[in-house]
Amino acid sequence: MKFELDMPVGLNVISSYGPGYVMVNQVRYEKSLIVTPTRVIEAWRPARVGDLDASHFEFLLGLSAEIVLLGTGARLEFPHPRLAQCLKDARVGLEVMDNGAACRTYNVLAADKRNVAVAVLLS
Repeated sequence: MKFELDMPVGLNVISSYGPGYVMVNQVRYEKSLIVTPTRVIEAWRPARVGDLDASHFEFLLGLSAEIVLLGTGARLEFPHPRLAQCLKDARVGLEVMDNGAACRTYNVLAADKRNVAVAVLLS
């Protein structure tokens, strides 16, 4: 799916996504990644929800986002709640959704100048 969204200049936008890839600012990524309005963190290690552990959520907490979106692939799959306890304790919102919904939601929140991070799992 391709996007047409008014984004503030200089911010990362997810320009398209599909099975096994995400495009950020017209650059194609085929491994899991994290996108914030100002950073792209390539080759984030987990590829599936089952690969996630508490250290991955602690890394996301370190990004200082007010909300974290977790794209779990082609279908919605929830990680065990205890893995993301650090986000809850810090009052950082966590929304889990499939990759398409995560990409679309990220663009809307980033365009609204929200401090958001999206972690997209790609296997």
